[in-house]
Amino acid sequence: MKRILIVDDAATVRLYHREILETANYAVEEAMNGIEALEKALQSPFDLYLVDINMPKLDGYGFLRELRGQDLPQAPAIMISTEAQANDEQRAYIAGANIYLIKPVKPDRLLTQVRLLLGDVYR
Repeated sequence: MKRILIVDDAATVRLYHREILETANYAVEEAMNGIEALEKALQSPFDLYLVDINMPKLDGYGFLRELRGQDLPQAPAIMISTEAQANDEQRAYIAGANIYLIKPVKPDRLLTQVRLLLGDVYR
C-alpha cells in the first residue's frame, strides 16, 4: 500500500485530505509542520507528500528544500496552498514540488494528481 504524508498545520485540512486518500486505499500519516514531517520522512520515506506552504517552525518551501537535500529515496510532492500568486507557484517548483494546487482542492482533482504521480492511473 502506498504511503502518503500530509503536512499541514490545520487539523481540518489534514482530516479532509486524509478522508479522500484513505477512501482511495492509501495509507496516510500526518505532520503539523515541516520539522515533524522531516523527522517522519527520515525515519521511513513516503511514496508521496502533500505539503502546505504556510506553517510554523518550518514552512512548506523549507521542508521540501530540506527533504530534497537528504540522501534518501525521493518521492513526489504536491504543494497545496491558498496562495494563488504566480511567484508562489514558481517558488514551490524551485523548492522541489512536482505539482502545485490551490486550496480547496476538489477530491477528484486531488486523486487524479496523486494517482498520476504514484503511477496508479488505473486505480
